[in-house]
Amino acid sequence: MPTRIFFAVFSLIAAATAALAHPGHATGTDHDFMSGLLHPVTGLDHILAMVAVGLWAASLGGRAIVAVPAGFATFMAVGFVIALSGAALPYVEPMILGSVVVLGLMVAVAIRLPAVPAALLVGLFAVFHGHAHGTEMDGANALAHGSGFLIATIALHAAGIGLAAALARLDCRDLPVRALGAVTAFTVILVFVAG
Repeated sequence: MPTRIFFAVFSLIAAATAALAHPGHATGTDHDFMSGLLHPVTGLDHILAMVAVGLWAASLGGRAIVAVPAGFATFMAVGFVIALSGAALPYVEPMILGSVVVLGLMVAVAIRLPAVPAALLVGLFAVFHGHAHGTEMDGANALAHGSGFLIATIALHAAGIGLAAALARLDCRDLPVRALGAVTAFTVILVFVAG
């Protein structure tokens, strides 16, 4: 049965389209600081992935609370610069969709990794998130736009950490956080099936 689930999720991710995984990015805006700041909080894929990074970091605890979000933010900036240089990456949209599913599942099943491997794993996904942002840029306002979406991304990570901390005060062990991870993963799958 787990093999069937893996192949079903993999098929959904492989079939992702730009309209599903990264809607509304090329809107013709000025790509200034404010558009960068608002962009991550206007897309379901961003909100779910970034909050999931914070939830997972908090559930790992210790150094991971800083290392995992920092890894994501750093590698997202790298992906942004790669795109600005004109270099293409394959499978950007499927990787973005896949990041939401995988990060949600990491939280849901309480996968435990040391801080550095966890930061590198989220960093892999972050390169694709950053690249998607960078491909939309004409270069004129790249620094302002990139700074805005980096700040918003870090704020969403902090929201995930804060949410996990608030839920930890409940006397339910880690069940609420794990439930949020499952909701994150399956929301994307449901959106794909419904769309």
